[in-house]
Amino acid sequence: MADRFLRRLLVAGATALAVSGLIAAPASADLQKPSQQWLRDSQAGLFLHWGMRTSPGYTSCSAWEKAVTDGGWSPAYWVTEAEKLHASYLVLASFHSRLGYARAWPSKIPGSCTTRRDFLGELVAAAKARGLKVILYMTNDAQWHDEGGHEWLDSAGYSKYKGKDVDLDSQNGFGQFSYDNFFEVMKNYPDLGGFWIDNDNAYWESHDLYRQIYQQRPDYLLSNNNEDTPIMDTISNEQKTGMTPSYDYPQATYTAMPRLTEACFKLPDTGSWWYGGSNPAVNKMLNVGRLVTNSGSSIKSLMAETAMVNGRFPANQEAFNNFADTYLDRIWESLGGTEGAGYLYGGMQPGFWNDGAHGVITIKGDTQYVHVLTRPSGSTLKIRDNGYRVRRVTNLRTGAAIAFGQGGGSLTLTGLSGWDTYDTVFEVETAGRTGTHDPKTVTIEASASASGHSGQSASDGSYLTYFDNNKTLPVNLDYDLGAAKKVQYLGINQREDSVSYARSDTEQSARIKAYHVFVSADGKNWGSAVKSGTLPSHRGVQFVDLAAVTARYVRLQVTSTYAASSDSSRYKRLRIDETWLGSDYATAAR
Repeated sequence: MADRFLRRLLVAGATALAVSGLIAAPASADLQKPSQQWLRDSQAGLFLHWGMRTSPGYTSCSAWEKAVTDGGWSPAYWVTEAEKLHASYLVLASFHSRLGYARAWPSKIPGSCTTRRDFLGELVAAAKARGLKVILYMTNDAQWHDEGGHEWLDSAGYSKYKGKDVDLDSQNGFGQFSYDNFFEVMKNYPDLGGFWIDNDNAYWESHDLYRQIYQQRPDYLLSNNNEDTPIMDTISNEQKTGMTPSYDYPQATYTAMPRLTEACFKLPDTGSWWYGGSNPAVNKMLNVGRLVTNSGSSIKSLMAETAMVNGRFPANQEAFNNFADTYLDRIWESLGGTEGAGYLYGGMQPGFWNDGAHGVITIKGDTQYVHVLTRPSGSTLKIRDNGYRVRRVTNLRTGAAIAFGQGGGSLTLTGLSGWDTYDTVFEVETAGRTGTHDPKTVTIEASASASGHSGQSASDGSYLTYFDNNKTLPVNLDYDLGAAKKVQYLGINQREDSVSYARSDTEQSARIKAYHVFVSADGKNWGSAVKSGTLPSHRGVQFVDLAAVTARYVRLQVTSTYAASSDSSRYKRLRIDETWLGSDYATAAR
């Protein structure tokens, strides 16, 4: 239900903006459009870096093509391996700056390696036959034109083709060459899913490339690597590390839903993104954890494997795919067709739980799936229930009923044992949400706000709007309930547009740190704070519990946030998607 509501909301928002003239068709990437839906419904993709410099490496395009064919390359193999990973799309990265700029398809445009055999076309057809999509990687970068001491780009050939001198070793010259290739590919491959673009090129921008792609191929998706370009459908966050726990990749992402977000990481523990001649290990816990935590945050997992020249993966990667095939099958109902709970789709609180436990929650209708990736030290698991009344809890794998209780804002599972090595999943059946004051009856005023992002945006029922404090601290959000009513807690969904820890001096968390809560009968006399504290810099919904009070007015005063002054874009910045006041804690619906 929440999913359907959001889709209607996004479409309505996009229509309203288009009618008002604030955006041009197609809609900006923050708004949903039909061509994105297949990716929104996906959980994972398979990233394939494969080209002329795939070990043992070739300098002759024809020699590489012969080795690929003689080795028995088959598109069906890649599609099958993607299916084992429960991926619904593949990204082919052969036209890569470090892989010889190899175009694994026939092209009439001279300038770099192009094959006679249509490997791309065969892959697109094989994937389509089994309901998968293929996206083509396109590089922006000429800097590796002489990688390994060999010149990979043919400026003379391209210059003759264009009838003018073009230096492909320059960014502008390469921009022209790659620009022409975008249009040739669009013409020849209507069933392609889109382009995965490695950053940007000034020539593309000055020649309005992206809007032309959308005009010619409205069903294509555009994804960008690391650079959050608004016109793109998707932002992909590449191989970030340093999180605790290490598998919780979403801690290092910086783009808020409903923007489509992808986490791009290698399955092999070591080595390059492409096959270098070795057979590195694949860490099951790390990669299962990444896939699950991404799903629990509505982030897509783009998992890279290092295909050899003949297309096959080294033994350790094949073994992991075989493991994933059966392992994920048993719990797929808790991943496929779900959204991450604790964010804009509702649901209980993910992340750091009791006694060292950590995990995420996925949601599908009235059912929520608790994924325990790091088990608690004891036999009890305690989760903030976010007002959801629980009917029944079972172990998804075994079907065994789990003892539980509700009170004080938490769901507590007891008598737990038999933990899965990687992901213990509990199926939680709920009877809806209770105990919150209707946001429609609550007005909010902020002591400071950025233009277009008023305090009321923090309680308007829409995740397309948000409150922004205009980098002013302290800042107050004053809630007016219209009459004196019971207030038990405050729920807060901050905007997930920053990392959740200090990743570097210039990449830090823009979340609430220190706060005070006041209450008032008249909105003028506030007295002393009824609650003061510090919120953790964690993703997902957070709560401020109060000793139950009765008041018409409630003030949340934020006095500090987590980002240091070294991060100038996030220092003192606060953005809140939605907040709500809770009147009562939920009880079990038995």
